[in-house]
Amino acid sequence: MLRSLFSGISGLRSHQTMLDVTGNNIANVNTTGFKSSQIQFQDTLSQVIQNAGGAQAGVGGTNPAQVGLGVRVAGITTSFTQGASQLTGRSTDMMIQGDGFFVVRKGAEQFYTRAGSFDFDATGQMVLPGEGALVQGWAAVNGVVDTNGPLTDLRVPAGTLMAAVATQNAVFSGNLDQAEDTGTVLTRAISVYDATGNERELELTFTKTATGWDVGATDGTATVAPAAMTFDATTGAITAPTTLTVGGVDVDLSAMTGFAGLETTQAVSQDGQAAGVLQSFSLNADGTIVGSFSNSLKQVIGRIALGSFTNPAGLEKAGGSLFRTTVNSGEAALGAAGQGGRGSLAGGALEMSNVDLSSEFTNLIVAQRGFQANSRVITTSDELLQELVNLKR
Repeated sequence: MLRSLFSGISGLRSHQTMLDVTGNNIANVNTTGFKSSQIQFQDTLSQVIQNAGGAQAGVGGTNPAQVGLGVRVAGITTSFTQGASQLTGRSTDMMIQGDGFFVVRKGAEQFYTRAGSFDFDATGQMVLPGEGALVQGWAAVNGVVDTNGPLTDLRVPAGTLMAAVATQNAVFSGNLDQAEDTGTVLTRAISVYDATGNERELELTFTKTATGWDVGATDGTATVAPAAMTFDATTGAITAPTTLTVGGVDVDLSAMTGFAGLETTQAVSQDGQAAGVLQSFSLNADGTIVGSFSNSLKQVIGRIALGSFTNPAGLEKAGGSLFRTTVNSGEAALGAAGQGGRGSLAGGALEMSNVDLSSEFTNLIVAQRGFQANSRVITTSDELLQELVNLKR
């Protein structure tokens, strides 16, 4: 048989594969996190008609004569260029800006994906809705995340409670006006909490005397008798008392001053809190999930893990916009977003497909014309064979 016949057949097969790859790219033009593929061709073995000859005395060298035996698919590579972003406004939609993959688990196997359209199941687990794969990360313990620990299934269950914390310290600061009239009374209060989250008012009373200021305190159950306050004559800083203890709460007064003509006394802070229930959450650029609770406080709930690869093109597509590792991709380097070359995260947005329709439609034309040309080679070879057959009448 003619070699051109088999070359044409190989061309048909290869261009059919090119058409398949291009069609799949176009079909996924709106698939979240989809990465397009490109096909590469290479020639197959060539048959040697005449070997090369070396130069000798009086005779020059000759080049080899070879006839190619067709074409084959050398590889189909995945392009991991960044896709366009689409704002959705959903707090569970997340987009990676830069390199990296979300880590998810199905059964005992880990997968990796660029599709960040997450949701929650009935138990509060963060999942990929189409696959049910569980998003991996690190859960926070009392608002602290240990990124050196093992990955776990991320949960943000409705009704998550923030425990009450008893107030141990409170801070008051500002300036007491030494030029105020004798008998002037200033009252400053701050809310403090016991171990069960019960709120009470801790109140400090500043009274101007003929010699300076006195300070007393009460929280409704315990009372501290007024004591004279003294200030450094040069710096104006308080010298005594710098602390008070009221109902188990240490009140820090060390930041107070005593200059004339200015009154700025205020309650600054306290370290207790009431109990609260989770109402909403938001995502930081480093993948930290921050919950907003009914006690008007925020606390870290967990942190999403990202994986990066030395050779992401070596990953194997597993369907459902998921990838699995291969011997040529290497193992994933797991870590937090924004570290170790991994990209940052954006909440309320999704990464769209990186398919370029103009390029894909051009590839359709190239695949079609290549298929037609190779079919013409087969037709021509068939006509030559027909002529050979017709030699025998």
